[in-house]
Amino acid sequence: MTDVRARISARAGSPPWLGQAVRAWAGFAFFTAFAGQFWRNLLGWWGFGIIAGAVIVGAVLLLVLVRPTWNWRLVPKSAIAFVGFAALSIAWSAYPPTSVLAVGILAGTAAAGVALGLCLTWGGFLRSLATALAWILALSLVFELWVALFVGEPLLPNFADYGDADVPAAFYWSRDLLFAGGPIEGIVANRNLLGMIALLGLIVFAIQARTMGYRRDRAIGWIVVAVVTLALTRSATVLLAAVVVAVVLVFALWARRRPHGRLPVYLAAAGSLAAAIAAVIAAWGPLLDLLGRSEDATGRLDIWASVQGLIAERPVLGWGWTGYWAPWTEPYAGLAVRNGVEYLQAHNAWLDVWMQLGVVGLVVFAALVLGTLSRSWFAAVDRPAVDFGNGTGYRASALMPLLLAAALIAQSIGESRILIEGGWMLLIALAFLTKRRRFAGEPMP
Repeated sequence: MTDVRARISARAGSPPWLGQAVRAWAGFAFFTAFAGQFWRNLLGWWGFGIIAGAVIVGAVLLLVLVRPTWNWRLVPKSAIAFVGFAALSIAWSAYPPTSVLAVGILAGTAAAGVALGLCLTWGGFLRSLATALAWILALSLVFELWVALFVGEPLLPNFADYGDADVPAAFYWSRDLLFAGGPIEGIVANRNLLGMIALLGLIVFAIQARTMGYRRDRAIGWIVVAVVTLALTRSATVLLAAVVVAVVLVFALWARRRPHGRLPVYLAAAGSLAAAIAAVIAAWGPLLDLLGRSEDATGRLDIWASVQGLIAERPVLGWGWTGYWAPWTEPYAGLAVRNGVEYLQAHNAWLDVWMQLGVVGLVVFAALVLGTLSRSWFAAVDRPAVDFGNGTGYRASALMPLLLAAALIAQSIGESRILIEGGWMLLIALAFLTKRRRFAGEPMP
């Protein structure tokens, strides 16, 4: 049985190559979304634009060819509402042309997420995501080794020309620190992003190792690669996200053991959350030092203060959608500059949404995230019994959406990447996958 058989087997006249096309596109879409900076550094913005456009066109074509079952109950309304409200914000945006472009990017990336959520089975989703993450991790380590052995110095992206100016460390594609123990940036040119990719890879590879139908030895090998990469990035934000994922896993496994009477689980979870918030407040200073300990730290406290000032000016509807900040547009020009680097995000997705779409947009975004998390939780702990003819492995794979969602949410506290590229596409895909499973009885491998 192919990974997409459930989506296309009943479609009369479907060409035999369609299943392979879905899997190939899905893997390439995940790779491009999470490693967009690789394409930009390698081919420039025009080259990246062509590739990104091809991914979006492929998503539309697959939705037309596969013709997945479309039912309004299977659609996460909050996802549609968020994109719609972002589009509506063009009407009051302080920078309408930028908002038009940004909404187009938001909608295009969401379309790819919808295609992933509707055209893949759970098994196909797991395989495609694992394949893309494995390629990124492997290429990152090979790339850093190549720089260390044959370049021997920090490497700038292709098509970059900074003249005789001193180039900030954050502008380099690789800083040639592999043999120094890191931090390494890999092909994505950012250690926090590479660390997050390693964490997501660790999740999906571990699930594959525990799921029937996958080669356990291969999955364990990729787990080792993910752990090594995560260690070499030395990313404190991702380390904290990994702790959150581990805690969520513990509570999910506990809830599975109590199919009835889960009140102690929820009370303990609420108590743990309250204790964590209290600990963060008590150790706020050391925590900020941990999050920004490197020489290219973004100065999150200063950025948050600047963003809060803008929120105070337009608290209800915001300044208009921009996704990643447009440095040529007020009020973002020069808003967050540190060590010669202009940062283009609030380093907190919730503050970013509040600033851009106001409290109304923040409520819609919270509904999208929390709705996806809620459905992922019950998919993980209720463990639907599924017979695929060669045994079941659902107990591990059912955890996939929950752990991925937990990682994205944890990252959203210190980064805004859940709003763009791989983070946004994965969130939308999870929203549609979990909604489909809830109302259509979709199985997991």
